[in-house]
This record gives sequence, structure tokens and C-alpha cells, in this order.
Amino acid sequence: MVRDLKITVLAENTARRADLLAEHGLAFWIEADGHRILFDTGQGKVLRHNADCLQVPLETVECVAISHGHFDHTGGLKDVLDAGGQMDLYLHPAALGEKYHQEKSPPHRSIGIADLDESALRRRTRNLVCTDQPVELTDGVHLTGEIPRRNDFEDTGGPFYRDASCTEPDPLLDDQALYVETPAGLVVVLGCAHAGVVNTLDHVARLTGRRQVHAVLGGMHLVRAAMPRLDATVAAMKRYNVEKIGTAHCTGMRASVYLWSQLPEQCFECPVGSVFHWQL
Repeated sequence: MVRDLKITVLAENTARRADLLAEHGLAFWIEADGHRILFDTGQGKVLRHNADCLQVPLETVECVAISHGHFDHTGGLKDVLDAGGQMDLYLHPAALGEKYHQEKSPPHRSIGIADLDESALRRRTRNLVCTDQPVELTDGVHLTGEIPRRNDFEDTGGPFYRDASCTEPDPLLDDQALYVETPAGLVVVLGCAHAGVVNTLDHVARLTGRRQVHAVLGGMHLVRAAMPRLDATVAAMKRYNVEKIGTAHCTGMRASVYLWSQLPEQCFECPVGSVFHWQL
């Protein structure tokens, strides 16, 4: 159980201050009862700059957790490794595979982890933990592992493939979330929620046996969601009594506006520079 939780947004599509930089990506600096965790690393264009501006000491990170293997969540890994600290790195094995985005015409775009293969990551980290199972990063802070896709209303597809010719769809089984157990309830941090927001919340509830979700924040990948999926997502937020909903990154403007219209008291923004602090 974490009683002092602080989350700082280091990379996101928008920025709060003039001295901070935004990019299409996501990175959260998480301090949990004194432990320092980095969840995702953005594209790598703004992480170091924003960390310096926000006085976040990247070199003190204890572990880095990767939500999935796309470049906008892994591109800053090299900067973190170059910072010189001793860290553990957690990711799903499929995050290390080749990943492509289908363009209107070839060549299709490579969107996987760039310039760092498994052997390089093993050399440059204290421990490289590749697992599809749930894992505890430190007391009260967990990764979900692979998330079952049980809701038929959550379309988890997209223009994502595992080969350069874009003939083999990528099911993005590497998608996972981070969650923190606090006295107020669960705080769920999403990377892109390619597995589906509701699938993710359902999985966390099964893992913990707890149905009180205090906060959900991060990328929700609702950018192409039709109204039935948005309505089902709102219904799930109400079912889990979510008190705080932070829409970010790939949630999409239309979906964000709809969530805010339906749950105006719960929703909040997550631009770069945001700091969320729970002392319980």
C-alpha cells in the first residue's frame, strides 16, 4: 500500500509552461513512498529537457516500465540509460519485436524500439525483466502484464503490423498498464490502452480483488472510438466509481470532450509539467 504517491508528467502531446516541450508521446515520473519509477519515455525529443526543467533526477530512477513497444513510449530509453543510473527495465517480450504503421503507400513506417535490441538492453541495465505476467515493481506498485481482451465493444485493432510489408497484423499483446494500491483506491496509469480501457480496468479488478478505482490517467486510445464504445467506457468509469480521470496523449479530442461532458467533475488534463500528489 502506497501512502505517498507523486506523479509528474515528463512527456505528453501538450505542455503547461513556456519552458517545457511537448511531443506525441508519454512519460510519467512516479515517486511512490520514496521509490522512483519511470513509466514510458516518450519519443526521446523532450524527456531530458523537461526532466531538467522540472528538476527530475533521471539518473536516480530505480526502474523503468514500458507500456508497449511503440517509439512514442520508448524513444527516450537511450537518454535514461545515458543518465548513468543503475536501473531495472520491465517490458513484455513482444515489445522487443518489429513494429510498423501502415501508410497509404509503401514504404511503411517502422514504429518499434529504435537502436536498442535485447542484448544492448541487457548490457545497459541492472536487470532486464521480459515477462507477460503481472509483476510488482515495488511495494504497492504493479504492472498488469498482458491484458485479456474480453469486451467485444473495444476494437483493439488499427494500422499496426509486425512486418515491413504490413501483411501480419500486430495484436499489440505487449500493451500493459501500471497500477498503484493506495488507501483511497487504485490509481491506474495507462500508456496507450491498446488492449482497451475497460479491459484494463477489468483486469486490474481481477488481479487485486478491488473495485474502487480512485484515478485513471494516461492514453486511452479512443481516437477512433464510435459512440457505443464511448458510452460503454463512461459506464465502466461509473461502475468502478472512478473519482479522477486524466485524459492524455492518444485519447483523442472527440473522446476527451465526450468524457468531460459526461463526467465533468472527474476529468482533468495531463500536460507536460503536471504534478499529481496523493499523501494518504
